[in-house]
Amino acid sequence: MTTPDTPRGPLQYPPVWLALFAAMAWAAGQFWPHGSPFVRVMGWALIAAGILLMGVAALTMARARATLMPTSRPTALVTHGVYAFSRNPIYLADAIILAGLCLIWAPLALPVLVPGFMIAITRRFITREERWLRERDAATFSAWAARTRRWL
Repeated sequence: MTTPDTPRGPLQYPPVWLALFAAMAWAAGQFWPHGSPFVRVMGWALIAAGILLMGVAALTMARARATLMPTSRPTALVTHGVYAFSRNPIYLADAIILAGLCLIWAPLALPVLVPGFMIAITRRFITREERWLRERDAATFSAWAARTRRWL
């Protein structure tokens, strides 16, 4: 369900942004030399860690009966589990996966694409979601935000 301050179309979904940035990493890898086999192994390790983090974060949200849809207002404020270490572990997992893809395809693109992805996600999704959470429970959100970093 979208709300008046939620954009419409495919760009309203974070996985689409991950796919776009991954495509840029792949394209960059077509022009710049690939990393060493060790760097590729590190990339696969990051991808696995990102998928694991995403699964744990999604399970934590599901157990709290919180919505995972970035187009919907939050149904719960989850501050435990991996959410005690990062306010956005699913977006962090996306950034880790992108870092892994960069290591596999275009290591030189990593210092540009991963921060660019994080900036885009923060502006496009996180600030709105934080506003919604603050409106839902200002005191709890403020206390959680004071002790938990946005990314890591």
